[in-house]
Amino acid sequence: VQLQACGGGLVQAGGSLRLSCAASGRTFSINSIGWYRQAPGKQRELVAGINSGGFTNYADSVKGRFTISRNNAKDTVYLEMNNLKPEDTAVYYCRAVPLRGTDYWGQGTQVTVSS
Repeated sequence: VQLQACGGGLVQAGGSLRLSCAASGRTFSINSIGWYRQAPGKQRELVAGINSGGFTNYADSVKGRFTISRNNAKDTVYLEMNNLKPEDTAVYYCRAVPLRGTDYWGQGTQVTVSS
């Protein structure tokens, strides 16, 4: 499985961005996909996830502001980010967890929120 993440950029506080994570290869093996982020000097953390049943989960810090969704026909997962805050600044990664075997990570996409 290969993951291609894109959509990051520079935005002012209060603005919005939409990240995309396009999967290719053995996508039928994917059980769930999550978005993670890592800010300088901090550990990578889960932002939001969605599984094959459509169940979603969010970090408390983004609840009510971020929405994860997927387009099965395009094998793509999106992260809609609204009301962005400077503390959302980080490199965002998508991760695919298969039913079996090791997980897969996409390359990161930088999100920078200016105050």
